[in-house]
Amino acid sequence: MSDYRIMGVVNVTPDSFSDGGRYLDAAIAIEHGLELEAEGAAILDVGGESTRPGAAPVSEPDELGRVIPVIEGLIAAGSKAQISVDTSKSRVAADALEAGATLVNDVTAFRGDPEIVAVVAEAKADCCLMHMLGDPRTMQSDPRYGDVVNDIKAFLEERMAFAIANGIAEERILLDPGIGFGKTVEHNLELLRRLGELVELGRPVVIGTSRKSFLGKITGREVDDRVAATVATNVLAYERGARVFRVHDVAPVHDALAVTAATVSARWTTPTSTTR
Repeated sequence: MSDYRIMGVVNVTPDSFSDGGRYLDAAIAIEHGLELEAEGAAILDVGGESTRPGAAPVSEPDELGRVIPVIEGLIAAGSKAQISVDTSKSRVAADALEAGATLVNDVTAFRGDPEIVAVVAEAKADCCLMHMLGDPRTMQSDPRYGDVVNDIKAFLEERMAFAIANGIAEERILLDPGIGFGKTVEHNLELLRRLGELVELGRPVVIGTSRKSFLGKITGREVDDRVAATVATNVLAYERGARVFRVHDVAPVHDALAVTAATVSARWTTPTSTTR
């Protein structure tokens, strides 16, 4: 059994930066999620509100209408993956958990809605706390830090303490430095380079570099041509201690991480499925 998990992205949005509108129909999103699971995703992260730079907020009813049918559909279809809801709204989190999700991925780290921490704690759900400078509308406006790694480490430590103080068990917490969320190219690279310092916090570190603009700035590639760059960053992140990888392109990342993990640990097993 591998020591890492791949989180497949299921964007049920019209305006996400990489696949906005492709999976807005619930039936198509469900099919896509099942395909990602077959490719090796252990977690399916269902989101109904884009967090790309400059994205407009989505109303609670619209977000609910997007994510709940997909979560219910994935479970009805027999998905064995852990279902995550990508939201910062307490009502959306509550309804998603009731529908069968067991992980709340909050890009605001419980700062966006003061009620969401109680929802997660009461449900005994897992959570992912992410660092973001400002909000999606402002986060890329001249982001600055004293020391980006130290600042983000302190932030994640504080948010983890907040979650624990409000009834969430430490073992249910994942931490995400928020690559691309209020960071320059240099900030993102420094976070990847010094990722081990965040691993010192003692919780699984989530890395979300998939298809992001900083990869395009480095390679000159457009969004759909950044798979190789995404793979490279995930391999580097694994070697530095990250253990959850949020990606759009599950199959290539799965294979790259399988080889990386086998090399690092000197252990590997023959896949049971011949579809990968």
